[in-house]
Amino acid sequence: MAGGGEYGDDSKCQAALREAFGDSSDSESDAPAGVSPRAGRGRWRWEAVAGIRGLWLCAAFLSADEQARLLAAIQQEGWFMDENNQAMRFGDLPSWAVELSTLIHEAICVGDVNVGVGAEMTNEDEDACPLPSDLLWREPFFDQMIGNRYKPGEGICAHVDLMRFDDGIAIVSLESACVMHFSQTEPTTGTALGTLKQVDAESRKVPVYLNPGSLVVMSGDARYLWMHEINRKPGAQMWDGRELEQHRRTSITLRKLLASQ
Repeated sequence: MAGGGEYGDDSKCQAALREAFGDSSDSESDAPAGVSPRAGRGRWRWEAVAGIRGLWLCAAFLSADEQARLLAAIQQEGWFMDENNQAMRFGDLPSWAVELSTLIHEAICVGDVNVGVGAEMTNEDEDACPLPSDLLWREPFFDQMIGNRYKPGEGICAHVDLMRFDDGIAIVSLESACVMHFSQTEPTTGTALGTLKQVDAESRKVPVYLNPGSLVVMSGDARYLWMHEINRKPGAQMWDGRELEQHRRTSITLRKLLASQ
């Protein structure tokens, strides 16, 4: 079970969730329009990605029904019209994004954890958890959101998220499956963390398969010292020896601005 710090067991975690977010009903008829809290309990299983500290994947984060409802809520925003493929929100997030944030929080608290062979932990003395406790219990959990819609063949170049954002970043994938590649970086000598150089990028790329409805969270090394990219050009999206079929892909990234920003 995922947990950290004083919220190491399920009962304490659930009590903390009720205190932070109030009671939620298990009845789908009472569920919000975007996503349904607690609908995924029992299928939430976290995998620590081998070789990258702080990178965790929950492949079955959202059910097919939850994905459809989330996509409908995004569609109602009218963001992706007139060739626009990106939308950002700061501070007051749409209600469905707040609900999604709550669901991410709960999935981290009560989901099952599989560290995996070769996975690296940030603190071996602490219970395995997709996010450190100081990030998990910060207020607010997220206050910035970016939505992206990619046509077949479109992706995103290798990058580390801007340093104006705090540690702990969550990405929800919808519609088309894809492979996200991580490549290691290191601070350039005599410079701040924000100036990075790639370390033998081609030979050190770590592929991560993101199926529709999956959730990936990055903290620590994964957030600061690894670049991530999605190259959907022909021949670049290979998994299990075959090339993935390209469809439209939508992603929602949730982050928190640093207090000084």
